[in-house]
Amino acid sequence: MKSITILIADDEAEIADLIELHLLKEGYNCIKVGDGHEAVAAIQKQPIDLAILDIMMPKLDGYEATRQIRAHYNLPIIFLSAKTTDLDKITGLVSGADDYVTKPFNPMELVARVNAQLRRSMQLNQPAASNTSVVVEAGGLLINPEQRTVVLYGEMIEITPKEFDILYLLASHPKKVFSAEQIFLQVWGEAYFEGNNTVMVHIRTLRKKLGEDVRKNKLIKTVWGVGYSFHG
Repeated sequence: MKSITILIADDEAEIADLIELHLLKEGYNCIKVGDGHEAVAAIQKQPIDLAILDIMMPKLDGYEATRQIRAHYNLPIIFLSAKTTDLDKITGLVSGADDYVTKPFNPMELVARVNAQLRRSMQLNQPAASNTSVVVEAGGLLINPEQRTVVLYGEMIEITPKEFDILYLLASHPKKVFSAEQIFLQVWGEAYFEGNNTVMVHIRTLRKKLGEDVRKNKLIKTVWGVGYSFHG
């Protein structure tokens, strides 16, 4: 079985050591760094399966580190931060993180979230069956699941991995209504909990990137009280 390597980027050594201790118990390999530049460099030097990034790091913060990582790599990223407001969490998720854990945190909860993200990542990287890699063309969109690219009227659209998963889920089932709970379960691989507005935030950013603020005929429609559907 392939060994799994997790990057821990936090300028607080005690926190990094605590995370490492619990991840080692799970059998994972760990690499620890103290700032964003070191985090990006570590990912460039060797294969990393998942990264845990503090947001407020010296030299390069977690947001910018994630932007640089996402430009070339598609590994799961979990933000770990003392920033606890809903706006902070939304900003973190929209910037490209797959999950957001606030400090102080329960180490076992963090381990559970790491396991969930790794399961999801491994499922996505499994060789796709011939009927599950269908390129979707609708409403000026060209969505390629193997290349994980989105082209709108000939122009490449930059979207995060989770935004891609949501868009492909909806677009590959045109006019089918998915509840927020169903989308969260399909994309994040976890049970939805009350008050979670993660799906709503990702839908909102997807619409902006697709230019839906100026389109008369929206691709992603809200079915009030039910969920979302795609109309190409």
